[in-house]
Amino acid sequence: VQLQASGGGLVQAGGSLRLSCSASGSIFSIVTMGWYRQAPGKQRELVANTGSDGSTNYADSVKGRFTISRDNAKNTVYLQMNSLKPEDTAVYFCNADLLETAWLRRYYWGQGTQVTVSS
Repeated sequence: VQLQASGGGLVQAGGSLRLSCSASGSIFSIVTMGWYRQAPGKQRELVANTGSDGSTNYADSVKGRFTISRDNAKNTVYLQMNSLKPEDTAVYFCNADLLETAWLRRYYWGQGTQVTVSS
């Protein structure tokens, strides 16, 4: 299974970016899929994720500004980031908790994508 992320970049404070991540390979079903981020000198933290039932979970710091959505047919998750702040600057990593078969469950990470927000 591979996770292919895209959409990072440089944006001014108050701007928007949209990240996308597609999962491909031997996938029976996806339990949750989402985004983590890691800023320099800090631990990796959950930004948002979404479950197969459509449930969503957000870090308090991004609630009301970020929206996660999912296209189950394409095994793709999107993160719309609005009202970006300099403190959102980090490397963003896509994550998937999925079933490769009915009984084989694994976690996967995509390559990081840099998001830089200038003040």
